[in-house]
Amino acid sequence: MNIIEAINDDRFFKGLFRDLRTWRSWEVYLKALFGLPILERKDRRIFRQCTGLKRPPSKAAKETFVICGRRSGKSWISSIIAVYVAIFKDWSKYLSPGEQGYVFIIANDRPQAQIIKKYISGILDSKPVFRNQILDDLQWEVKLKNNITISVKTSNFRAVRGYTILCVIAEELSFWRDAETSANPAHEVLLALRPGMVSIPESLLIGISTPYGKFGYLFEQFQEHYGQKNDDIIIWKAPTLLMNPNIDKAEIKRAFRVDKSSAKSEWGGEFREDLEDFLSLELIESNVIEKREELLPMKDIRYFAFCDPSGGRQDSMTLGIAHKNSNTEKIVLDLLRESKPPFSPDDVARQFCQVLKQYSIYQCVGDSYSAEWVASSFRKNGIMYENCASSKSELYLGFLPLLSNYAVELLDNKSLKGQLRALERSTKSGGRDKIDHAPGCRDDVANSCAAVCVLASKTDEDNTADIILELAKRNEIENLSEEEKDSARITRWLLGDGKLEAPEEQKRPLIGEPKTCLTVSEWIKKTPVTRRKI
Repeated sequence: MNIIEAINDDRFFKGLFRDLRTWRSWEVYLKALFGLPILERKDRRIFRQCTGLKRPPSKAAKETFVICGRRSGKSWISSIIAVYVAIFKDWSKYLSPGEQGYVFIIANDRPQAQIIKKYISGILDSKPVFRNQILDDLQWEVKLKNNITISVKTSNFRAVRGYTILCVIAEELSFWRDAETSANPAHEVLLALRPGMVSIPESLLIGISTPYGKFGYLFEQFQEHYGQKNDDIIIWKAPTLLMNPNIDKAEIKRAFRVDKSSAKSEWGGEFREDLEDFLSLELIESNVIEKREELLPMKDIRYFAFCDPSGGRQDSMTLGIAHKNSNTEKIVLDLLRESKPPFSPDDVARQFCQVLKQYSIYQCVGDSYSAEWVASSFRKNGIMYENCASSKSELYLGFLPLLSNYAVELLDNKSLKGQLRALERSTKSGGRDKIDHAPGCRDDVANSCAAVCVLASKTDEDNTADIILELAKRNEIENLSEEEKDSARITRWLLGDGKLEAPEEQKRPLIGEPKTCLTVSEWIKKTPVTRRKI
């Protein structure tokens, strides 16, 4: 029995559809997928509209990618296909005695996976003929009596290795995200799956998703195969209303009025014109120093720091330190620190300040998040915190030429590489570019990296003296080291018009040049830390 017959049979799937007539476009897709005849003129018109092909395929496809708008019925059809493939097809000729075959439905995260698992369990429990096939219904999988298991998994390439795979349905693969790096792991996951399908000649790979930007695995498959005659691969692209005519048209019209670019993707099934990759993987990797995880502080090097603070509940708090190599003129990323939530912001600020002092840094530039709390927390630990005057997009755009000219040495940091790779460029009103992470992703590590590299590339003046002087003026030296406290006490003692006008016998041990009259800032610049004693 083919899948169309099963869908139209009351013993199997028919009663599960409220009105099967509204699922006609999906029936056309299923006919194309399984190599069934598409005879009616209206069905052929739907096929041509959604595939860009003139003639239907003559055999079942090995791979298919479905690009449809939201609420078009993708997850439900995925579940129907999974149950059909697991129960109606005979896989025994490909499986050894005792070997278990798997039908995988892969979702971005556990909540989405749980929705699909409920669909599958509901379908199997709805008809006696299906219930009789169940051996065990577990939290994330259903084991059947025919040695087939329908398993729901998240998009982790490590979790899909080592199985004999009959069918894979990759749900919403445009929106897969690695929890650590925020990058889309579709390439890695599907690459890890393919070896498990090699021994099964009729195995099937289905990618199904709402489209997003013109980048990533789904868009690459669309570019390469849409409208191209290839019986092994079918690309199906359709708006929501074609696949699900029950959707409220007024709601879709409202969405187009509010944000046309987003609505064309969400409801129109079109890849977004206003989004594109910001950085290629090749460009990022070409600036990474392999196996370099962190550089220790060195003498006679001026370091810069940038902090991306957080309240400690959702986002990470990150710190980046970099310097400019005077010989190569390259910007060197020395350190990246990330504190993942939950954490105490004051504790992390104290830890970051300790790290900054190891690199002789007394001023940290950072995001203006909760401005006064951050500045106060850093000041009480002996570090001046200055809000960054540039926006995040401006910093990323300033970071791009450093990468393009190979003028930066990045650390070999997985989170950094993934977050940089996941950045997106969008064009806003007035032609302005906005650089940011995708919805549901993070760029805390990438932000600190890009910002500190841009800072190090633009700043040449050493203002350490002015920073220590400012700390002294504020009388916030309690958490400084003994040497730093001595310097701060001197500057406080010398305040007034800023000139060193102490008696000659007091000048001499301070600067070693009795006839010279220096400003406090000049004195600190001129005198090494170890000599700043009263």
